[in-house]
Order: sequence, then C-alpha cells, then structure tokens
Amino acid sequence: MGAYEKFAQVYDLFMDNVPYEQWSAFLCRILKKYGIEDGPVLDLGCGTGKLTRLMAKAGYDMTGVDSSAEMLQIALSQTGEEEILYLLQEMQELDLDGCVRAVYSACDCINYVLDEEELQEAFARVYEHLETGGVFLFDMNTDYKYTQLLGENTFAESREDGSFIWENYYDEEERINEYDLTLFIPEQDGLYRRFSETHYQRDYDLQQIKIMLEKAGFVCEAIYDDYSEETVHAESERAVFIGRKE
Repeated sequence: MGAYEKFAQVYDLFMDNVPYEQWSAFLCRILKKYGIEDGPVLDLGCGTGKLTRLMAKAGYDMTGVDSSAEMLQIALSQTGEEEILYLLQEMQELDLDGCVRAVYSACDCINYVLDEEELQEAFARVYEHLETGGVFLFDMNTDYKYTQLLGENTFAESREDGSFIWENYYDEEERINEYDLTLFIPEQDGLYRRFSETHYQRDYDLQQIKIMLEKAGFVCEAIYDDYSEETVHAESERAVFIGRKE
C-alpha cells in the first residue's frame, strides 16, 4: 500500500500546522516576479488540494496531479466554486494535454521519489510541459532535518480529535528516511480506529539536485531557505528550488 492511502482520510487533521497561506503568498510573489500573474499552473503532488485551491483563488487556472486516488477524492470533495482539474499520475509519468506557465511541488513530495533516475525523469517531464520562460518551484527536506532533527527519534501528539505516534529511522549509508506512522482516530461509539503506514523519503544532496535540474534543461535561479527569499544555509530544514525554462 502506497504512502498516504490510509492517512488521506485524516491528512488535513494532522497537517493543520502547515502554513499554506504563507506558501501561497510566496508562490504568487515568485510567479509575479517572473511575469506569471495568471494562466495555467500545475500543482505536482497536490494531496487534498489545500494549496491548489488557494492558488486558484489567487487567479491561476489550476491543475492538480497526485499519485494517491484517496487524496484526489478528498480534493474533489472539498473543491467549491474553483474550477480545478485533478489528475491521477506519478510525477515521473506526467502527461498533460498542453503546457503550463508554472509548476510547483510542495510539502517535500520530491523526497518521496526514491530513485534518482525516476526523479531525473520527473524533472524532464516538468521541463517538457512548461512554456518557454516558465518556472518550476519545489521544496525538499534537507540533510540537516533528516540527520539532526528526525534521526532515530519518536514523536507523539495527543488531541481530542485524534493522536499519532511517529517512529523515525534514518539510514545514513542509503540516505533513506523511514517513518512508521500510527494514528488513533475516535469513532462515534467512543472507540478508536487505528491507522498504520510506513513512509520512505530520500535525503538528496542539494547540489546534486541543482545538477539534475540543469541536466533537465533548467536554469537554477535560486535555492531558498524554506518559503522565504533568504539563501539556504547549513541549518535549513527545508530548501526551496527555483528553476526556469529559457
């Protein structure tokens, strides 16, 4: 069973600390910097569509792609007046009817692509589907986050509307981060439903990603610290790449 298949049902509940509005404002600011104020934009790894809907409200013609049918079902159910096209695809198999002005991928979706060749193919597919002058923005968890913050640790949180246990393991040799996620969600009868999933992410070197972007044809415009416009540094937990198609 793939990542997020069960977790999709309670994803938004446990991701309520993600600053989607801040991310949306950053994306809009960067896109406008490159003259992209409207038109078709792709959310690659859109999940339940929270960020997709915010970008649609900002005036962009949004398409959301995700590899989880369960996530897309929730995205569709939560879509209001926004006209958003959702597609079930793997990013390395991206296939759109036409080109878009920008592509972004948020919430460390890129780290879920464990194979370097598949990630290179994903970058190539994005490049192929971008208009000339288009922009590709994506974030990634950093080596600092995996080795210094997550490591071999266990995290837990208990709330009235549910609890979770996150058991983390990091393989330094393979640069693979594994986390076993167990969630307990209260039911109407007072009992709890238990969900368990295991997720894997690859810890990519940031300079390696820059080289891969350039190999796909992109100009790497910047690598930022999280969703700011400050340069990434040794203790950045999240890096944001800006690539441009000339």
